[in-house]
Amino acid sequence: MIPPVEETPSAKKRANGWPTTDSDAPKTAAASTRVGLSRLAASRQRRNKRLQLAGRATMTIFAVIALLVTGGGWSYLRSTANGFTQVSALDDHPEDVVDSGAQLGDENYLLVGTDTRAGVNGQVGAGTLDDAEGARADTVMLVNIPKNRSRVVVVSFPRDLDVTRPQCNGWDNDKAEYTSEVFPSAMGDKLNAVYALGGPKCLVNVIRKMTGLNIGHFIGIDFAGFEAMVDQVGGVDVCTPKPITDGILGTVLENPGRQRINGATALSYVRARHVYGEERSDYDRINRQQRFLASLLRGALSSRVLFDPGKLNGFISAFTSHTFVDKVQPTDLLTLGRSLQKVDAGAVTFLTIPTAGTTSYGNEIPRESDIKAIFRAVIDDQPLPGEKKSTPAPGSIPSAQPAPPKLFAVDPGTVSLLVSNGSGTPGVANKAATKLGNQGFQIYNTGNYSGGNSEVATKVRFGSGHEAEAATVASSLPGATMEEAKDLGGIVEVVIGADFAGTVRTPTPVGDPISNVSVTVSSAAPVTLPSDLEHVNAADDTCK
Repeated sequence: MIPPVEETPSAKKRANGWPTTDSDAPKTAAASTRVGLSRLAASRQRRNKRLQLAGRATMTIFAVIALLVTGGGWSYLRSTANGFTQVSALDDHPEDVVDSGAQLGDENYLLVGTDTRAGVNGQVGAGTLDDAEGARADTVMLVNIPKNRSRVVVVSFPRDLDVTRPQCNGWDNDKAEYTSEVFPSAMGDKLNAVYALGGPKCLVNVIRKMTGLNIGHFIGIDFAGFEAMVDQVGGVDVCTPKPITDGILGTVLENPGRQRINGATALSYVRARHVYGEERSDYDRINRQQRFLASLLRGALSSRVLFDPGKLNGFISAFTSHTFVDKVQPTDLLTLGRSLQKVDAGAVTFLTIPTAGTTSYGNEIPRESDIKAIFRAVIDDQPLPGEKKSTPAPGSIPSAQPAPPKLFAVDPGTVSLLVSNGSGTPGVANKAATKLGNQGFQIYNTGNYSGGNSEVATKVRFGSGHEAEAATVASSLPGATMEEAKDLGGIVEVVIGADFAGTVRTPTPVGDPISNVSVTVSSAAPVTLPSDLEHVNAADDTCK
């Protein structure tokens, strides 16, 4: 973990150099001499109008993107393109990614709030190096944004989650670099200790293996940075049914109800895990963190920081000064933010990894089957508990369902087939593959169907964009259905079921419309999520 960085003279110079003119607005005399408006007031009016036209800008990663896409940060970010501190966090481990083809276009950010007592962090109530050396992953959140940008899913991981640490190089937190020391793989490690020992790279590898998500971006932030950013947006509203007093941090909130808290109080609010009256320690803390971020997201665009270039400049400066990233550039955040401008708060869902008790040494035991189900739902963009999709405006007419696409046969020699036996009868796949090969199809491989052999009907599975190839194959197999799959890429899979009579006929001629196959495809079966899955929706306001 990089020690907190005090604002350098160059950073102060950049802050003082915030552009005061609207470079994108037309410079007309009418604009600056409008009756009743001074030149300064007219300039502010143009800036406010531009910010308002940005609409409901995105709500995600600590509201950073929401602030950047409003327009005020464009010039600043372009002038500080190298302002982020880059670290090595992302390795290529394709064997741990589930259905990589299904995740194409998705964006996955691993966010880490680090517990370090070094530098200015020791001055914000975080404790000192005498309490704890090094840095730990105090807060770990994985943000998934699907290709269609229809929602944002934020999954929190308990800091004491029991994990198997892979072999990792040591991590020198003070120098923010890896050492030559190599630590062997070990079972029964705490998640936050993985970061302490092996740094961002080791943590990313653990999370990737657990979730199956293709993590493409890493963002870490320290205590001082969190506090500074909250102060820059003028504080955040929180709501608590009772006062919050922590056995270590002391009184966090003296009174119940809705109240606006500053950076120092917010830091204690999201860190407290020994609160009197709370019995779940880290889980109650995670719930507070999620509700805090939900409130920050709801209030981001109403914050005066968006209409005050100085405050916006200060927020971005605090963010860049106290974060360390991999594969994150200002242009990445801006592009992502623009693609999320129509996302409502109700489409932002916070989930918490479920566990089943603790080990003898206090680690939270992950419920692995439930975790797999959660991330299967995330990958397939299936509905999540508490999720609120946007509804049509009053009086609007729902759009008609699109007609099924008209498909035309392709050359069988361009289709690569995986022929799988789902019938339970040995040898059926090989016989079908021979017959399909005689019709000109290229046989990639044969084997048993991984989806099981119970009551499987003959079907043709295909990836998105390969509908015509799949329909050409299905035209050779009487009664075969088509099923879209997200794990095949350019391969088309023929699943031979118990209903297969052995007939393989000549496929539809190349270029002809395919009329003997239904082009209606079945979507992925919904997964069953745990009934006790903890979730928070960003649109929920507990004070209402």
